Amino acid sequence: MKSKNESGLSRRRFLQTGMTVAAVTASGMAMNLLSPSEAEAMAPKKIPAKWDKTHDVIVIGSGFAGLAAAAEAAAGGLDVVILEKMPLYGGNSIINGGEYNSWTDLIHLRETLKLGDDSAALHKADTLKGGDFYGNPELVQILTDNSSDALNWMVTEGGLKLRPILNRTGGHSAYRTHTCVEGVGRGYTEALKRIAEKRGAKIMLNMPVSWIWREEGDNKPVLGVEVDVKGRKRNLKARKAVIMASGGFSRDIKMRMSFNPAIVPEFNCTNQPGATGEMLRYAQAIGADSLQLCFIQLYPYAEPETGTLDSPAVYPFRGPGYGLIYVDKKGKRFVNDLERRDVVSHAEINTGMKPTYSIFCQSMIPLMGTQDEVDKGIAKGRFFKADSIAELAQKLGLPADTLVATVNQHNQYLKDGKDPDFGKPITARMIPIDKGPFYGIAQWPAVHHTMGGLRINDTAQVIDIWGSVIPNLFACGEVTGGIHGDNRLGGNAIADCVVFGRIAGRSAVK
Repeated sequence: MKSKNESGLSRRRFLQTGMTVAAVTASGMAMNLLSPSEAEAMAPKKIPAKWDKTHDVIVIGSGFAGLAAAAEAAAGGLDVVILEKMPLYGGNSIINGGEYNSWTDLIHLRETLKLGDDSAALHKADTLKGGDFYGNPELVQILTDNSSDALNWMVTEGGLKLRPILNRTGGHSAYRTHTCVEGVGRGYTEALKRIAEKRGAKIMLNMPVSWIWREEGDNKPVLGVEVDVKGRKRNLKARKAVIMASGGFSRDIKMRMSFNPAIVPEFNCTNQPGATGEMLRYAQAIGADSLQLCFIQLYPYAEPETGTLDSPAVYPFRGPGYGLIYVDKKGKRFVNDLERRDVVSHAEINTGMKPTYSIFCQSMIPLMGTQDEVDKGIAKGRFFKADSIAELAQKLGLPADTLVATVNQHNQYLKDGKDPDFGKPITARMIPIDKGPFYGIAQWPAVHHTMGGLRINDTAQVIDIWGSVIPNLFACGEVTGGIHGDNRLGGNAIADCVVFGRIAGRSAVK
């Protein structure tokens, strides 16, 4: 690589030219990703001579990460405002599956349910391995060392309530996946919102950010943001910090395909419409570094026709640790049911037959969720119920003889304690599918999570393209990269957002 002077792009020249095209190119972001309005917005702009309003801390995004950051910043006595571009708070977090990985908790669920051993170190090892070791070990350790404290904080301070169940999910070697009573991410966002608002943070809806203001010159700080209020530009100053918690870019087809052409437009998406990535592009335009933007995750259990991640779509994720199996349209297993999400997604696609199915039985339901959820799923046509496997096969349109043989064979594997077909680790908690009623649900991959994003350090400060901290700019949650590697283990998203959101908020106070 050339030095700064040899490349003809010095830090000072970069900043003095408005931090636009050069920054975008240096960050690996092609200009053709910009919409006309964004390209216009990223033309050289002068810092406002006058600010419309001033706050101590401006948080961009009102999901798990933004709410956690705002709560901790407000706890330091700061004036904190959360800017949310959508008409409702919460972003993707509200429609998240509601799963949270923690090796322990204040009610000691794992010990009470006699589900074996676990530790923060084992959680770290699983997370690094699950991302093929592309994750930054230092950041992963922060995540796994602090996920339990963050969970307990939401319980004690925010009134979060957990179900008395604990799942072992794909890619994990222990039962550590917690579920809130609501069964969706709203349970966590409501807890975080209560904490943040109790401490004085305010949420402003319909407030899309259209630029990040940074002072020109070497190592100069971020000053505030420009927002678009019903077509009128307003400028908000941040005395201490801007915290980016704006989420990923799964809904921006052009952006995701530019980094990973395999994520074609034909894939559905589990995300809400606002997950379009413009804040990542604005941050790049003022010099922020990014990494691993090609790592985009498919959720293998989404509703096949729409890509929805509804309550039924979480059962295939929760169930393999208790004996649930995946079958293709021929009625045969096609993958280790406890594999991580990318492996399962690719195995589904490689069947060449859409969709695939999860098969489970009545005795598994209390270990995965509630009978009420399943009954509502049946009423919506998501779950299918039958008194025999043959009848279930008929309802799902699968060959009955083959599905019966597949289920019987898997039941025998549970008795034998080994799975010679796919090497699934068998545990004593797995239940044979031999007593009805029996259930099935269709599933298919949909774009779900962008693992790449802004480069941060251990205090959630954003790093620029030369490896230096951008003063007063912090980031947390899905807008960041370098934590999950090329595949995020299910249940790590909320923990990541809350742990690093809290760190960002505390860092802003300092």
